[in-house]
Amino acid sequence: MTSEKPAKPATPPAKAPDASRRSERSRRAIFDSALALVSEAGYAKTTVEGIAARAGVGKQTIYRWWPSKAAVLLDAYLDLAEQANEALGGDAESGIPDTGDLAADLRYVLRATVDELNDPKYDGPTRALAAEGLVSPEFAAQMAEKLVEPQFQHYVRRLEAAREDGDIAPDADIRVAVELLTAPLAQRWQYRSLPLTHAYADAVLTHVLRGLAPRP
Repeated sequence: MTSEKPAKPATPPAKAPDASRRSERSRRAIFDSALALVSEAGYAKTTVEGIAARAGVGKQTIYRWWPSKAAVLLDAYLDLAEQANEALGGDAESGIPDTGDLAADLRYVLRATVDELNDPKYDGPTRALAAEGLVSPEFAAQMAEKLVEPQFQHYVRRLEAAREDGDIAPDADIRVAVELLTAPLAQRWQYRSLPLTHAYADAVLTHVLRGLAPRP
């Protein structure tokens, strides 16, 4: 009488690939590639084909998610800006830390802005976005909606909180105040005529806060 061999355990079914994780890896690779290529080769020489090749994806993958290299770069920059905001300690609502000391909070953020604008990682992509916005009103509107205005509102909310606390004049024009804080930095960065430094940012802040101070 022969004994029967024990049945082999059934092989578990192969785990299906996680499409969402694969898509996230591809998206991250595309963002990194777009930012790197713009910094290395410039915006004019950056192409969808080049981004796809560097990211290890087909260009059809990029066109499935974005209509142009400008759209890819904008989303990549938004992702980069979100990471920078988290590093600064900002939260989703305010974007600027509120320690109760308006001058210290704004000085911290303005100095960080100087550092970003002087960092090649940000400089190349920022100039590329600005250049595309000059020639494409449609893209400029998208950039204003997705990037410029949300960042602007971080300052607005912080200054409105300061006005409620009595740290700035009750009749201060908050939007003009934000433009006075940020436009000088952008101008020095854009034209490279003079150094963009922490000392310059501090001087801008001092003059703006002097103008915003409550009157007796």
